[in-house]
Amino acid sequence: MEVPSIEKQIGIDLYFTDTEGIGGTLRQEIDDFIVKEITNRGEGESGKYLILELTKRNWDMHHVIRDISRKLGISQKRIGFAGTKDKRALTIQKIGIYDMTPQAVEKIHLKDVELRVIGRSNRSVELGDLVGNEFKIIIRDIDLNDDELESRLTEITDDILEKGGVPNFFGIQRFGAIRPITHLVGEAIVRGDLEDAAVTYISKSFPDEPEEIKLARDYVQCSRDYSEGLKIYPLNLRYERTMMHHLVTNPEDFVGSFALLSRNILKMFVHAYQSYIFNRTLCRRIREGLPLDGAVEGDIVCFKNKEGLPDTSRTQEVTSENVDGMNNLIKRGRAFVTAPLVGYDTEFASGLPGEIEYRVFGETGIPVECFKVSIMPEMGSKGLRRPIILNANPSFTVSDDELNPGKTKAVLDFSLPKGSYATTLLREYMKVEPARMS
Repeated sequence: MEVPSIEKQIGIDLYFTDTEGIGGTLRQEIDDFIVKEITNRGEGESGKYLILELTKRNWDMHHVIRDISRKLGISQKRIGFAGTKDKRALTIQKIGIYDMTPQAVEKIHLKDVELRVIGRSNRSVELGDLVGNEFKIIIRDIDLNDDELESRLTEITDDILEKGGVPNFFGIQRFGAIRPITHLVGEAIVRGDLEDAAVTYISKSFPDEPEEIKLARDYVQCSRDYSEGLKIYPLNLRYERTMMHHLVTNPEDFVGSFALLSRNILKMFVHAYQSYIFNRTLCRRIREGLPLDGAVEGDIVCFKNKEGLPDTSRTQEVTSENVDGMNNLIKRGRAFVTAPLVGYDTEFASGLPGEIEYRVFGETGIPVECFKVSIMPEMGSKGLRRPIILNANPSFTVSDDELNPGKTKAVLDFSLPKGSYATTLLREYMKVEPARMS
Protein backbone atom coordinates (compact mmCIF):
# COMPACT_ATOMS: atom_id res chain seq x y z
CA MET A 1 0.00 0.00 0.00
CA GLU A 2 1.54 3.30 -1.13
CA VAL A 3 2.38 5.84 1.55
CA PRO A 4 1.66 9.54 0.80
CA SER A 5 4.74 11.37 -0.48
CA ILE A 6 4.60 13.96 2.31
CA GLU A 7 5.03 11.17 4.88
CA LYS A 8 8.08 9.90 3.01
CA GLN A 9 9.54 13.38 3.46
CA ILE A 10 9.39 12.93 7.24
CA GLY A 11 10.99 9.48 7.13
CA ILE A 12 7.91 7.23 7.07
CA ASP A 13 7.70 5.06 3.95
CA LEU A 14 5.42 2.20 5.00
CA TYR A 15 2.26 1.12 6.81
CA PHE A 16 2.62 -1.51 9.50
CA THR A 17 -0.80 -3.09 8.94
CA ASP A 18 -1.80 -4.75 5.68
CA THR A 19 -5.53 -4.10 5.97
CA GLU A 20 -7.17 -1.55 3.68
CA GLY A 21 -7.89 1.71 5.49
CA ILE A 22 -11.29 3.18 6.30
CA GLY A 23 -10.55 6.58 4.73
CA GLY A 24 -12.36 9.53 6.24
CA THR A 25 -11.40 12.93 7.57
CA LEU A 26 -10.36 14.24 10.98
CA ARG A 27 -11.19 17.54 12.68
CA GLN A 28 -14.19 18.64 10.63
CA GLU A 29 -15.16 20.24 13.92
CA ILE A 30 -12.74 21.24 16.68
CA ASP A 31 -14.56 19.04 19.20
CA ASP A 32 -14.01 16.00 16.95
CA PHE A 33 -10.51 15.77 18.44
CA ILE A 34 -10.46 15.77 22.26
CA VAL A 35 -7.24 15.35 24.25
CA LYS A 36 -7.11 15.16 28.04
CA GLU A 37 -3.81 15.04 29.89
CA ILE A 38 -3.17 12.12 32.23
CA THR A 39 -1.14 13.35 35.16
CA ASN A 40 0.04 11.91 38.46
CA ARG A 41 0.42 15.33 40.06
CA GLY A 42 -1.36 16.01 43.34
CA GLU A 43 -2.15 19.61 44.24
CA GLY A 44 -2.69 21.06 47.70
CA GLU A 45 -3.88 24.32 49.22
CA SER A 46 -0.51 26.02 49.59
CA GLY A 47 2.60 26.64 47.53
CA LYS A 48 4.18 29.32 45.38
CA TYR A 49 2.61 28.01 42.15
CA LEU A 50 -1.06 28.40 41.31
CA ILE A 51 -2.14 25.25 39.44
CA LEU A 52 -4.97 25.50 36.92
CA GLU A 53 -6.80 23.33 34.45
CA LEU A 54 -6.58 24.91 31.01
CA THR A 55 -9.21 23.99 28.44
CA LYS A 56 -8.62 25.45 24.99
CA ARG A 57 -10.21 25.09 21.59
CA ASN A 58 -8.22 25.70 18.40
CA TRP A 59 -5.33 27.43 20.16
CA ASP A 60 -1.61 26.98 19.63
CA MET A 61 -0.08 26.37 23.07
CA HIS A 62 2.65 28.98 22.75
CA HIS A 63 0.12 31.59 21.62
CA VAL A 64 -2.30 30.94 24.48
CA ILE A 65 0.51 31.12 27.04
CA ARG A 66 1.67 34.39 25.48
CA ASP A 67 -1.83 35.87 25.66
CA ILE A 68 -2.40 34.70 29.24
CA SER A 69 0.91 36.25 30.28
CA ARG A 70 -0.06 39.54 28.61
CA LYS A 71 -3.42 39.58 30.37
CA LEU A 72 -1.65 39.03 33.69
CA GLY A 73 1.17 41.45 32.90
CA ILE A 74 3.86 38.86 33.64
CA SER A 75 6.69 37.08 31.83
CA GLN A 76 5.82 33.91 29.94
CA LYS A 77 8.63 32.24 31.92
CA ARG A 78 6.38 32.26 34.99
CA ILE A 79 3.90 29.91 33.28
CA GLY A 80 4.70 26.21 33.03
CA PHE A 81 2.98 23.38 31.17
CA ALA A 82 3.64 19.69 30.61
CA GLY A 83 2.93 19.36 26.88
CA THR A 84 2.00 21.47 23.87
CA LYS A 85 -0.98 19.36 22.67
CA ASP A 86 -2.69 19.71 19.30
CA LYS A 87 -3.86 23.10 18.08
CA ARG A 88 -6.94 22.00 16.10
CA ALA A 89 -8.50 20.21 19.03
CA LEU A 90 -10.25 20.59 22.34
CA THR A 91 -7.49 20.01 24.88
CA ILE A 92 -7.54 19.79 28.67
CA GLN A 93 -4.33 20.05 30.70
CA LYS A 94 -2.66 21.53 33.76
CA ILE A 95 -0.60 24.69 33.84
CA GLY A 96 1.23 26.35 36.74
CA ILE A 97 1.77 30.08 37.30
CA TYR A 98 4.41 31.34 39.72
CA ASP A 99 3.28 33.79 42.43
CA MET A 100 -0.26 34.29 41.18
CA THR A 101 -3.66 34.68 42.88
CA PRO A 102 -6.92 33.02 41.81
CA GLN A 103 -8.56 36.46 41.74
CA ALA A 104 -6.14 37.69 39.05
CA VAL A 105 -6.80 34.63 36.89
CA GLU A 106 -10.59 35.04 37.18
CA LYS A 107 -10.28 38.37 35.32
CA ILE A 108 -8.80 36.68 32.23
CA HIS A 109 -11.24 36.43 29.32
CA LEU A 110 -9.99 34.82 26.11
CA LYS A 111 -12.20 33.34 23.41
CA ASP A 112 -12.37 29.52 23.57
CA VAL A 113 -10.15 29.41 26.68
CA GLU A 114 -11.29 28.27 30.14
CA LEU A 115 -9.14 28.41 33.26
CA ARG A 116 -10.15 26.55 36.41
CA VAL A 117 -8.15 26.79 39.64
CA ILE A 118 -7.20 23.33 40.95
CA GLY A 119 -4.96 24.24 43.87
CA ARG A 120 -1.42 25.25 44.72
CA SER A 121 1.96 23.52 44.73
CA ASN A 122 5.60 24.20 45.51
CA ARG A 123 6.43 22.31 42.31
CA SER A 124 6.02 23.98 38.93
CA VAL A 125 4.40 22.24 35.96
CA GLU A 126 7.28 21.33 33.64
CA LEU A 127 7.55 19.93 30.13
CA GLY A 128 7.13 16.15 30.30
CA ASP A 129 5.37 16.38 33.66
CA LEU A 130 2.61 13.99 32.63
CA VAL A 131 1.97 10.26 32.22
CA GLY A 132 0.10 10.32 28.94
CA ASN A 133 -3.04 11.52 27.18
CA GLU A 134 -6.58 10.27 26.73
CA PHE A 135 -8.10 10.72 23.28
CA LYS A 136 -11.65 10.74 21.96
CA ILE A 137 -11.51 11.19 18.20
CA ILE A 138 -14.22 11.25 15.55
CA ILE A 139 -13.35 10.17 12.01
CA ARG A 140 -16.01 11.52 9.63
CA ASP A 141 -16.94 11.40 5.95
CA ILE A 142 -16.32 7.65 5.57
CA ASP A 143 -17.56 5.96 2.38
CA LEU A 144 -18.52 2.66 4.01
CA ASN A 145 -21.82 1.51 5.44
CA ASP A 146 -22.08 0.71 9.15
CA ASP A 147 -21.43 -3.02 8.78
CA GLU A 148 -18.49 -2.55 6.40
CA LEU A 149 -16.95 0.09 8.66
CA GLU A 150 -17.31 -2.00 11.79
CA SER A 151 -15.83 -5.02 10.04
CA ARG A 152 -12.83 -3.10 8.75
CA LEU A 153 -12.18 -1.40 12.10
CA THR A 154 -12.26 -4.80 13.78
CA GLU A 155 -9.86 -6.25 11.19
CA ILE A 156 -7.37 -3.40 11.61
CA THR A 157 -7.58 -3.56 15.40
CA ASP A 158 -6.97 -7.33 15.35
CA ASP A 159 -3.97 -6.81 13.05
CA ILE A 160 -2.52 -4.20 15.44
CA LEU A 161 -3.05 -6.43 18.48
CA GLU A 162 -1.48 -9.41 16.71
CA LYS A 163 1.61 -7.32 15.91
CA GLY A 164 1.81 -6.02 19.47
CA GLY A 165 1.08 -2.38 18.56
CA VAL A 166 2.13 0.12 15.90
CA PRO A 167 5.51 1.69 15.16
CA ASN A 168 6.18 4.56 17.53
CA PHE A 169 6.70 7.02 14.68
CA PHE A 170 6.88 10.75 15.20
CA GLY A 171 3.75 12.12 13.56
CA ILE A 172 3.51 14.87 10.99
CA GLN A 173 2.82 17.46 13.73
CA ARG A 174 6.42 17.10 14.86
CA PHE A 175 7.53 18.49 11.50
CA GLY A 176 4.64 20.82 10.60
CA ALA A 177 1.34 19.44 9.35
CA ILE A 178 0.93 21.83 6.39
CA ARG A 179 4.57 22.79 6.00
CA PRO A 180 6.85 19.98 7.21
CA ILE A 181 10.14 21.86 7.31
CA THR A 182 11.13 21.72 10.98
CA HIS A 183 13.52 18.80 10.45
CA LEU A 184 15.05 20.51 7.41
CA VAL A 185 15.80 23.53 9.57
CA GLY A 186 17.23 21.19 12.19
CA GLU A 187 19.48 19.47 9.66
CA ALA A 188 20.89 22.82 8.52
CA ILE A 189 21.47 23.83 12.15
CA VAL A 190 23.32 20.60 12.91
CA ARG A 191 25.45 21.13 9.79
CA GLY A 192 26.29 24.58 11.18
CA ASP A 193 24.66 26.42 8.28
CA LEU A 194 22.48 28.95 10.14
CA GLU A 195 21.85 30.92 6.95
CA ASP A 196 20.32 27.93 5.21
CA ALA A 197 18.36 27.14 8.40
CA ALA A 198 16.96 30.68 8.65
CA VAL A 199 16.09 30.96 4.95
CA THR A 200 14.40 27.55 5.04
CA TYR A 201 12.33 28.45 8.08
CA ILE A 202 11.34 31.88 6.79
CA SER A 203 10.72 31.18 3.13
CA LYS A 204 10.45 27.53 2.06
CA SER A 205 6.88 27.08 0.83
CA PHE A 206 4.70 23.97 0.52
CA PRO A 207 1.81 23.23 -1.87
CA ASP A 208 -0.89 23.02 0.82
CA GLU A 209 -0.24 26.51 2.18
CA PRO A 210 -2.64 29.33 1.25
CA GLU A 211 -1.71 30.87 -2.09
CA GLU A 212 -1.00 34.29 -0.54
CA ILE A 213 1.53 32.80 1.87
CA LYS A 214 3.10 30.61 -0.81
CA LEU A 215 3.70 33.57 -3.08
CA ALA A 216 5.15 35.64 -0.23
CA ARG A 217 7.53 32.86 0.80
CA ASP A 218 8.59 32.19 -2.79
CA TYR A 219 9.39 35.88 -3.30
CA VAL A 220 11.60 36.02 -0.20
CA GLN A 221 13.18 32.66 -1.06
CA CYS A 222 14.36 34.04 -4.40
CA SER A 223 15.08 37.66 -3.48
CA ARG A 224 16.21 37.47 0.18
CA ASP A 225 14.45 40.86 0.43
CA TYR A 226 13.35 40.79 4.07
CA SER A 227 12.13 44.41 4.03
CA GLU A 228 9.63 43.56 1.32
CA GLY A 229 8.91 40.30 3.10
CA LEU A 230 7.69 42.23 6.14
CA LYS A 231 5.24 44.08 3.90
CA ILE A 232 3.75 40.98 2.28
CA TYR A 233 3.95 38.33 5.05
CA PRO A 234 0.66 37.96 6.98
CA LEU A 235 0.83 39.12 10.61
CA ASN A 236 0.07 35.62 11.89
CA LEU A 237 3.51 34.42 10.69
CA ARG A 238 4.94 35.91 13.88
CA TYR A 239 8.17 33.95 14.16
CA GLU A 240 9.18 34.44 10.53
CA ARG A 241 8.45 38.16 10.84
CA THR A 242 10.48 38.40 14.05
CA MET A 243 13.49 36.87 12.30
CA MET A 244 13.09 39.09 9.23
CA HIS A 245 12.88 42.24 11.41
CA HIS A 246 16.24 41.31 12.87
CA LEU A 247 17.79 40.54 9.49
CA VAL A 248 16.68 43.89 8.06
CA THR A 249 18.65 45.76 10.72
CA ASN A 250 21.35 43.09 11.18
CA PRO A 251 22.08 41.61 7.75
CA GLU A 252 23.79 38.21 7.81
CA ASP A 253 23.26 37.81 11.59
CA PHE A 254 21.37 34.56 11.23
CA VAL A 255 22.42 33.36 14.67
CA GLY A 256 20.90 36.51 16.15
CA SER A 257 17.66 35.97 14.24
CA PHE A 258 17.24 32.54 15.82
CA ALA A 259 18.23 33.87 19.26
CA LEU A 260 15.02 35.93 19.30
CA LEU A 261 12.89 32.77 19.35
CA SER A 262 11.94 31.05 22.61
CA ARG A 263 14.05 28.22 23.94
CA ASN A 264 11.22 25.71 23.35
CA ILE A 265 11.02 26.67 19.68
CA LEU A 266 14.81 26.55 19.28
CA LYS A 267 14.98 23.01 20.71
CA MET A 268 12.19 21.90 18.39
CA PHE A 269 14.34 22.14 15.25
CA VAL A 270 17.11 19.71 16.17
CA HIS A 271 14.58 17.45 17.90
CA ALA A 272 12.63 17.26 14.64
CA TYR A 273 15.75 16.23 12.73
CA GLN A 274 16.42 13.54 15.31
CA SER A 275 12.79 12.43 14.87
CA TYR A 276 13.23 12.18 11.10
CA ILE A 277 16.27 9.92 11.52
CA PHE A 278 14.35 7.84 14.09
CA ASN A 279 11.43 7.35 11.68
CA ARG A 280 13.80 6.21 8.93
CA THR A 281 15.57 3.84 11.32
CA LEU A 282 12.29 2.30 12.39
CA CYS A 283 11.15 1.80 8.78
CA ARG A 284 14.48 0.18 7.92
CA ARG A 285 14.16 -2.18 10.89
CA ILE A 286 10.67 -3.23 9.77
CA ARG A 287 11.85 -3.80 6.19
CA GLU A 288 14.76 -5.90 7.49
CA GLY A 289 12.21 -8.16 9.20
CA LEU A 290 13.22 -7.41 12.79
CA PRO A 291 10.40 -7.44 15.35
CA LEU A 292 9.11 -4.36 17.14
CA ASP A 293 7.51 -6.25 20.01
CA GLY A 294 10.54 -8.39 20.73
CA ALA A 295 14.31 -8.09 21.09
CA VAL A 296 17.15 -9.68 19.16
CA GLU A 297 20.82 -9.83 20.04
CA GLY A 298 22.38 -6.38 19.90
CA ASP A 299 19.20 -4.49 20.74
CA ILE A 300 19.16 -1.99 23.58
CA VAL A 301 16.14 -2.17 25.86
CA CYS A 302 14.93 0.18 28.56
CA PHE A 303 12.85 -0.68 31.60
CA LYS A 304 9.53 0.32 33.12
CA ASN A 305 9.60 3.02 35.80
CA LYS A 306 7.30 3.32 38.81
CA GLU A 307 4.67 5.05 36.65
CA GLY A 308 4.67 2.14 34.21
CA LEU A 309 6.39 4.18 31.49
CA PRO A 310 9.62 3.42 29.62
CA ASP A 311 12.63 4.85 31.48
CA THR A 312 15.23 5.52 28.78
CA SER A 313 17.81 6.47 31.41
CA ARG A 314 17.98 2.77 32.37
CA THR A 315 19.10 0.67 29.41
CA GLN A 316 20.77 -2.68 28.82
CA GLU A 317 22.13 -4.44 25.77
CA VAL A 318 20.54 -7.71 24.70
CA THR A 319 23.01 -10.60 24.47
CA SER A 320 22.78 -14.29 23.65
CA GLU A 321 22.78 -14.97 27.39
CA ASN A 322 19.90 -12.67 28.33
CA VAL A 323 17.76 -12.51 25.18
CA ASP A 324 15.15 -14.97 26.48
CA GLY A 325 14.87 -13.15 29.79
CA MET A 326 14.61 -9.78 28.08
CA ASN A 327 11.85 -11.00 25.79
CA ASN A 328 10.00 -12.33 28.81
CA LEU A 329 10.18 -8.85 30.38
CA ILE A 330 9.05 -7.26 27.10
CA LYS A 331 6.09 -9.65 26.90
CA ARG A 332 5.09 -8.65 30.43
CA GLY A 333 5.39 -4.94 29.66
CA ARG A 334 8.39 -4.42 31.91
CA ALA A 335 10.97 -3.72 29.19
CA PHE A 336 10.90 -2.02 25.79
CA VAL A 337 13.08 -2.27 22.66
CA THR A 338 14.52 1.14 21.70
CA ALA A 339 16.08 2.98 18.77
CA PRO A 340 18.21 6.13 18.94
CA LEU A 341 17.30 9.77 18.79
CA VAL A 342 20.79 10.52 17.58
CA GLY A 343 22.84 13.14 19.42
CA TYR A 344 26.44 13.85 20.34
CA ASP A 345 26.38 11.23 23.13
CA THR A 346 24.32 8.56 21.38
CA GLU A 347 24.47 4.94 22.48
CA PHE A 348 24.16 2.82 19.34
CA ALA A 349 23.05 -0.81 19.38
CA SER A 350 25.24 -3.68 18.14
CA GLY A 351 24.57 -6.69 15.93
CA LEU A 352 21.98 -6.33 13.16
CA PRO A 353 20.01 -3.58 15.01
CA GLY A 354 23.26 -1.61 15.30
CA GLU A 355 24.07 -2.12 11.61
CA ILE A 356 20.69 -0.63 10.72
CA GLU A 357 21.16 2.34 13.07
CA TYR A 358 24.68 3.08 11.81
CA ARG A 359 23.63 2.68 8.18
CA VAL A 360 20.70 5.09 8.43
CA PHE A 361 22.67 7.67 10.38
CA GLY A 362 25.66 7.26 8.08
CA GLU A 363 23.48 8.27 5.15
CA THR A 364 23.14 11.75 6.70
CA GLY A 365 26.89 12.36 6.31
CA ILE A 366 26.92 14.27 9.59
CA PRO A 367 29.24 13.37 12.51
CA VAL A 368 27.51 12.94 15.88
CA GLU A 369 29.68 15.74 17.31
CA CYS A 370 27.78 18.22 15.14
CA PHE A 371 24.75 17.76 17.40
CA LYS A 372 26.58 19.92 19.97
CA VAL A 373 25.76 22.87 17.64
CA SER A 374 28.80 24.84 18.77
CA ILE A 375 27.53 28.01 17.07
CA MET A 376 24.36 27.92 19.26
CA PRO A 377 24.84 25.36 22.06
CA GLU A 378 21.32 25.92 23.39
CA MET A 379 20.08 24.07 20.28
CA GLY A 380 22.34 21.06 20.87
CA SER A 381 21.21 17.60 21.94
CA LYS A 382 23.12 14.72 23.50
CA GLY A 383 20.55 12.22 22.22
CA LEU A 384 18.68 9.39 23.93
CA ARG A 385 16.83 6.18 23.14
CA ARG A 386 13.11 5.89 22.38
CA PRO A 387 10.79 2.84 22.49
CA ILE A 388 10.03 1.57 18.99
CA ILE A 389 6.49 0.28 19.50
CA LEU A 390 3.32 1.98 20.64
CA ASN A 391 0.81 -0.19 22.45
CA ALA A 392 -2.81 0.82 22.01
CA ASN A 393 -6.14 -0.98 22.15
CA PRO A 394 -8.81 1.50 21.08
CA SER A 395 -12.49 0.97 21.54
CA PHE A 396 -14.75 2.24 18.79
CA THR A 397 -18.34 2.91 17.86
CA VAL A 398 -19.87 3.34 14.41
CA SER A 399 -22.83 5.45 13.34
CA ASP A 400 -24.22 7.66 10.57
CA ASP A 401 -22.38 10.95 10.09
CA GLU A 402 -24.78 13.80 10.83
CA LEU A 403 -22.44 16.35 9.20
CA ASN A 404 -22.09 14.39 5.95
CA PRO A 405 -25.40 12.81 4.87
CA GLY A 406 -24.98 9.38 3.36
CA LYS A 407 -21.59 8.89 5.04
CA THR A 408 -20.59 7.14 8.28
CA LYS A 409 -18.34 8.08 11.19
CA ALA A 410 -16.22 6.21 13.72
CA VAL A 411 -15.54 7.35 17.28
CA LEU A 412 -12.27 6.00 18.72
CA ASP A 413 -11.33 6.14 22.42
CA PHE A 414 -7.79 5.31 23.52
CA SER A 415 -4.91 6.38 25.74
CA LEU A 416 -1.26 6.79 24.80
CA PRO A 417 1.88 7.39 26.87
CA LYS A 418 3.48 10.83 26.78
CA GLY A 419 5.60 11.65 23.76
CA SER A 420 3.42 9.54 21.45
CA TYR A 421 1.25 10.73 18.57
CA ALA A 422 -2.42 9.87 18.10
CA THR A 423 -2.00 10.25 14.34
CA THR A 424 0.61 7.46 14.41
CA LEU A 425 -2.17 5.10 15.42
CA LEU A 426 -4.89 6.77 13.32
CA ARG A 427 -2.86 6.61 10.09
CA GLU A 428 -2.99 2.80 10.30
CA TYR A 429 -6.80 2.96 10.47
CA MET A 430 -7.37 5.68 7.89
CA LYS A 431 -4.50 5.33 5.37
CA VAL A 432 -5.13 8.78 3.85
CA GLU A 433 -3.15 11.91 3.01
CA PRO A 434 -1.98 13.67 6.21
CA ALA A 435 -3.88 16.79 5.09
CA ARG A 436 -7.10 14.87 5.87
CA MET A 437 -5.83 14.27 9.39
CA SER A 438 -4.68 17.80 10.25
